[in-house]
Parts: sequence; structure tokens; C-alpha cells
Amino acid sequence: MQLLLVLCLMLLSPGMTTIGRRESRRKAKELSTAVAVAASNRDLAFNLYRALAAAEPGSNVFFSPIGISMSLAMLALGARAHTKTQILECLGLSPQDPQDPQGEEQLHKAFRQLRLKLSQPQDSRQLILGNALFVDQKLGIRDTFLRAAKTLYLAEALTSNFEDPQGAEKQINDYVANRTKGKVVDLIKSLDRDTVLVLANFVFFKAPWQTSFSPQKTQEKAFHVSEDVVVQVPMMTDEALYYYLQDPNLSCRVVAVPYQGNATALFVLPRAASLERVEKGLKEQTLQEWLKKLRKRQLQLYLPRFSMEASYQLEKTLPQLGIGDIFSSQADLGGLSHQANIQVSEMVHKAVVEVDESGTQAASATGMVIMARVAQAHSLRVVFNKPFLVLIMENKTRNILFLGKVVHP
Repeated sequence: MQLLLVLCLMLLSPGMTTIGRRESRRKAKELSTAVAVAASNRDLAFNLYRALAAAEPGSNVFFSPIGISMSLAMLALGARAHTKTQILECLGLSPQDPQDPQGEEQLHKAFRQLRLKLSQPQDSRQLILGNALFVDQKLGIRDTFLRAAKTLYLAEALTSNFEDPQGAEKQINDYVANRTKGKVVDLIKSLDRDTVLVLANFVFFKAPWQTSFSPQKTQEKAFHVSEDVVVQVPMMTDEALYYYLQDPNLSCRVVAVPYQGNATALFVLPRAASLERVEKGLKEQTLQEWLKKLRKRQLQLYLPRFSMEASYQLEKTLPQLGIGDIFSSQADLGGLSHQANIQVSEMVHKAVVEVDESGTQAASATGMVIMARVAQAHSLRVVFNKPFLVLIMENKTRNILFLGKVVHP
């Protein structure tokens, strides 16, 4: 049986009146659809987070929900019957919707709008989303699937020869390294001759903080990995106005640190022995309540400088969330190829993140002047010196670009 390899990878590092009204309505509808897709993506993100965290207790977790969702949605273009239903339900369509072509069509259009919107250039933020298809000539790929992937997901189609696995690996690895500015190298290491297609999705994000942390203030501080393990880490610090809240139900504190360029990082610090409680409580309603209740507060913020790299074999995890057929002989990918004997052999997801003090000097100066005039007596000290969660969100649609847990900075 010929196998299909799906690869998902991610990189992080910090006029006339009538026509005008029609255009405004169109943009409002597009934004509404994008927001709806973001909500379903968040549900998938939290469920996947719990599965990944449970598989490796005590380890860092970091992945790109938007990258994984986009890969699954693109694969749904070629899936049929129950295989398609499983994917679409996981992406947020209710059980009856997968039988409604219009519902699926709206889903794909929403991803296309999201892809275009998130890729719009910003003066300071870099956010690059991309998709590529590496196709072997022996795969009878359907023109309808190829056109849809190019139109809806702006996927680039490239011919590969998997009869030469090493050559194909080099081609894909070079492509990935180029698109991720050399940060991800030698990702593919074990292709075999039965591979007929690689779907690659990549996300590159880089942005400075609105207010940078001064490197001169960074000092080595203790970080409590567990009750028995304490390590020294470079702890950044700043006293400034941040959006902040305490969640008594989940026994945690949340601090929002904005980037330049329409993105925000939410750092979630559980109280002692409440990390598992926070993880179980992660859901769409929880996030919405946090976003509503965040209020500006003068904080003395201590945040570790950290970097993480994580890699996941999602064919081992997604069946727990209801997507199992595509990884088995039950896979129906008849909409993708004329061949009947193909399935997904692997779905690999890799994520890298680097968080440091960097930011633009102008934004930092403005923010520090304002904060210095607030009564210092009311400053609250928040120290991220034990395992915490991080969510990086796009502000308008509130899509979760990245989600993770920092256990070992």
C-alpha cells in the first residue's frame, strides 16, 4: 500500500457610497467568518494541548494550533465519506454539517481569508503562513483537489521523486529551511519509497514587544521546575502597565503582554499545585472570560527568557480527538487521488520558540514614561518562577497562533 505523509511544521523565535457599503458588509462578513473559525480552532487547540501534555508529563509543550487546523482543513478537500466527517467535526462543523457542501465551502473560504489576513505585511511583525504540496509523479492526483488547494490555501505544488528518498528529503528540507529563514533544518529524515505526497504547512512569527525588557535588568533567578528541582534562569523584569487578572476558579493569574503588530502573548501562572486544574479548565469559555476581565494594572513583572523546541507525531495523538480513519486502511482519500490505496502514514508537527528582551526603543520609551507616572505603591509583583502556560494570539480574530507550557525554560 502506498502511503501519504502529511507534514506540518511551525517556527516561532518574539468610492461610491453603495459600493463602499457593499465593501464594508463584505469585510464584516469575512471577519465574522474568520472569528467563527477561530472559535472552533481554539476548541481543537485546547483538546490537543491536553492530549500532548498527558503524553509527556513534566515536559515542555509547544505547537501551532492554526498550522495544524489549516493542514487538516486542506486534507479534508481530498477526503470522502466518514474520513471527511471526522476531520470536519474536529474542525468545528456539527455532525450534520459535513453533509452540507455549503458548510464545508464556507469553512475553506474562511481559512483562505484567514491565510490572507494573517499574512498581510506589518511594519514590525513578521507572520508568514504557507502551504506546499510535494507530489510524486506516480500519484494520480486529481486536478480538482490541486486547484482547490492552490485557490483556497494558496498551496505551492512541486514535483518530487520519492523513488529517491534522500533526494526528496533534501528537496523538502531545503524548501523548509528557506521558508523558515534557516531556523528549521534537516526536518525530514526517514522518507520511504512508498511515499506519494507530502503536505507541508509552515508558520513563521517574529515580533518585538510593544515595550521591551531592558537586558541590563535581566538577572539569574531560581525557577522551580518541580518541588524537588530548581534551576537558575535569566529572568527578565519590567515595571509597567499590563492587562492582568486573577482567576479564583482556576487559581491562576493571567498577564497579557502585547507585541507590536496586532498580536498578544497571554502568560498564565497557576498557583501552587494548581497547574493540572488550569490545564483541565482550558476551553473556549475560559478564554473568552479572561479576555473580558483583563484590566490594566501596574505590575512588577518577572518573566524568564526562554527557548523551546518540540516535535510531535500527531498520528499518535489525533485519533484520541476523533480523527483516526486517515491513518488507517479505512482512509477514504478518493477526492485527492485516483488511487484507492493511500492513507496518511505520518503527521509531523515541529515548533520552535524564542522569547527574549527585544523590542523597539521608541515603543519602550513611550510605555516606560507613562508607567513611571503611575503611583508605584500600587504595583503588584508577578513572578513566573514555576511552570506556566503561554498563548500567542492574533488580536482581531483571536486565533491562537501558538500554545504551550514552559516547564524547563
